[in-house]
Amino acid sequence: MIYEESVNYILNIPKFTSKNEPGHTEKVLEYLGNPEDKLKVLHVAGTNGKGSVCTYLNSMLLSQKKSVGLFTSPHLIKMNERIVVNGQQISDDEFTQSFNTVYKAVKKMMEAGLAHPTFFEFLFGMALVCFDRNQVEYAVLETGLGGRLDATNVIKNPVVTIITSIGLDHMAILGGDIKSIAHEKAGIIKKNVPVFFAETQEESNHIIEETSREKNAPCKKIGKDAYEILGIKDKHIAFSCTSAYYGNTTWSLHNTGIYQPHNALLAMEAMRYVMKEEADIEGWRQALNEVVWEGRMEEILPDVYIDGAHNISAVQAFMKSISCDKKRHIILFSAVSDKDYESMIACLCENQNTDYYVVTQIEDKRAAELDRLLEIFKKYTDKPVYGERNLKKALQKVLSHQEGRSVYCLGSLYLAGMMKRRLHDAGF
Repeated sequence: MIYEESVNYILNIPKFTSKNEPGHTEKVLEYLGNPEDKLKVLHVAGTNGKGSVCTYLNSMLLSQKKSVGLFTSPHLIKMNERIVVNGQQISDDEFTQSFNTVYKAVKKMMEAGLAHPTFFEFLFGMALVCFDRNQVEYAVLETGLGGRLDATNVIKNPVVTIITSIGLDHMAILGGDIKSIAHEKAGIIKKNVPVFFAETQEESNHIIEETSREKNAPCKKIGKDAYEILGIKDKHIAFSCTSAYYGNTTWSLHNTGIYQPHNALLAMEAMRYVMKEEADIEGWRQALNEVVWEGRMEEILPDVYIDGAHNISAVQAFMKSISCDKKRHIILFSAVSDKDYESMIACLCENQNTDYYVVTQIEDKRAAELDRLLEIFKKYTDKPVYGERNLKKALQKVLSHQEGRSVYCLGSLYLAGMMKRRLHDAGF
């Protein structure tokens, strides 16, 4: 198939298959010749910050002159974004080649009476095929959902496992409380494989530490007292580490999210273990300073930011970040229907620096209804709330009221993707 046909085929997979057990993913990889067995895998799970940690790991590995494959989700504009080899998202030709390899294997599977891979399984298989073709040494893998039953969790011997902050999200699938969700995330912990995790709440910390003991997996918690934020200037956040290992080095990230130093330090500590005596601290510092993670407090126009915050814990972190911005604010918001968007909206409405709220509707069948979102905003704020179903008009409304204010767009990665596509198509 050609590229466009490959993408359309993958997009249509949900129409004729359902969730498969991990044993099925093992079969998919078996039919592909088990390309994962040649890789040194860094496996990352968590509620928030997974993509950032994966990106930081990828950048630091590249700074050490290692060959690296990166597999993340979701994509914002183009499906190729999910598969990155040595710092470059794969080309359309590479995408098509990998697709055709997996497609041929899937045909053989189905002839043998096995179920078709899911959307995520198919792309995961493509990523591993692509990494194998490019003979990468390391693979940084982000879980798609949860951890214990995720397709990526068929990796039997990762070099290290990493768990980012844990909060309430995907509760219909992962469980309705922090303990249940933490149990699913801790499912990536493997026997005797070191695990590094971000301190979040006592309940989730306990689950991860207990699972680590059961698996005899060396465990290190990265606390919130392990770093100090030094300031935010010129769209960068500077921080230092309390560990003597890093000396007096000042670290800088091209991001204003105050939660990002915690993500960066989590990646740095995992890298200390992976690289051991090879560790190049100065190389890491330069690499992290240059990382731009799309859709995460990303400035897309002057003082217009998009952020992927799409659950209550992420929105709470977002609120802490924008508290450092002394300008007045405008919030552009949308969400999907299966999220706890009322809690997110209630939190956003606590911000005294926001002058206007603009609500739009994402272009997806899971979109939360515009009228319902407007109703909830008006329940929690007396500030002006505008509704524009069309994103172009919503953006025009926001920009017409900007007048020296900072604009923040959040609530869904779908919204972040729509914003990026619209600006991309407009030539920005």
